[in-house]
Amino acid sequence: MAEHRQRLPAEERQEEIIKAAVELAGEQGVDDVTTQDMARAVGVTQGAIFRHFPTKDMIWLAVVHWVRGRLMGALDVAAGQGKDPLDALEKMFFAHLGFVERMPALPKLIFTDHLLKKNPKIKELVRSILAEYETKVTGLIAQAKAQHLVRPDLDVQAAAAAFVGLIQGLLVRVSIIGARNSLVAEGKLVFPIFLHGIGSARTGNEA
Repeated sequence: MAEHRQRLPAEERQEEIIKAAVELAGEQGVDDVTTQDMARAVGVTQGAIFRHFPTKDMIWLAVVHWVRGRLMGALDVAAGQGKDPLDALEKMFFAHLGFVERMPALPKLIFTDHLLKKNPKIKELVRSILAEYETKVTGLIAQAKAQHLVRPDLDVQAAAAAFVGLIQGLLVRVSIIGARNSLVAEGKLVFPIFLHGIGSARTGNEA
């Protein structure tokens, strides 16, 4: 297949390839996506794909970088709208679930053996994303503790790990067996349990 008549700037073409890779990963799984599939989806030759990304692994690395930027940006916006640290935490939680609902391929991208076990750079990047995420959550829980919004004996690090694990558990569940409802609706069922566990009197009120 010939390239599009309109020759896009390199950055725009790369983003096109990344978006196509994300969509294909959601449909087929990462392991089954080929560069020829990506080329067909974008409407360019396979050679054009390799002009932008010398190897297939570099495409997946770029995909994870792309996801990181958009996810962390969405979380920062959500947290910034919180009335207090617990409200910011709740908004982050549901912003993350909403992000995944708009990008259902995300669990397959993050948890696939191909990316984590066969590509050390991607594994390290995912690890840094999780560390950055947990740092954000730890900071908010520490603020909530200082403001007496949670129980005074709360282990902040453990609570942050539970928060992140709650989201990971929902994503894995949806990836493997599907959701009973929307992902956000699933979150509404479990987030009040998290609040209760950290000693908050709130029940969660995210719309």
